[in-house]
Amino acid sequence: MTTPSIQRPTTTAFFVQAAISFGISLAAVAYGIVKLPLGTWERGFLALGLVFVVTSSFTLAKCVRDRQEVEEVTNRVDKARIDKLLIEQDVFKPGNL
Repeated sequence: MTTPSIQRPTTTAFFVQAAISFGISLAAVAYGIVKLPLGTWERGFLALGLVFVVTSSFTLAKCVRDRQEVEEVTNRVDKARIDKLLIEQDVFKPGNL
């Protein structure tokens, strides 16, 4: 007996909205860094900070997703064990009542 995988589908509209909002926010911050009245070193520091924030955000999102997937698999294994125990238990057997 196989259990269907629990998949939360992401709609195309949601994916496009998330991608566009990410692109706009990244472009706006990058534009702000370029237009600030600062020297090259300060701009470089801000740009490096922006790159660090973006990459750490992707890493955090991946870690959260991986943890959620592990919990779902664990929950399915636990459910399968309980189902097996319930199927093997004969409640109508004399001495079980």
